[in-house]
Amino acid sequence: VQLQASGGGLVQPGGSLRLSCAASGSIRRFNYMGWHRQAPGKGREEVATITSVGMTFVRDTVKGRFTISDDTSKNTVYLQMNDVKPEDTAVYYCHAHELTSWGISNDYWGQGTLVTVSS
Repeated sequence: VQLQASGGGLVQPGGSLRLSCAASGSIRRFNYMGWHRQAPGKGREEVATITSVGMTFVRDTVKGRFTISDDTSKNTVYLQMNDVKPEDTAVYYCHAHELTSWGISNDYWGQGTLVTVSS
């Protein structure tokens, strides 16, 4: 399974950006997918997650500004980022988790896409 993240770039504070994570196969196999980020000099943190039944979770610092969604017909997960702030600057990574019928847990990561919020 490969995850291809895209959509990062330079955006001004208060602006919007949409990240995409395209999977090489069906995303229905995953128990959940999500986005993590790593800011310069900081550890990786979870930003938002969407489960296979459509439940979503976002961290408090982005709640009300970021929205996660998926399109199973396109095998893609999105992160809509609105009202971005300089502290949202980070490399954003797509993540997928599956638990197989044999009880094997697998985690997959995309290559990361850089989001820079600056005027």
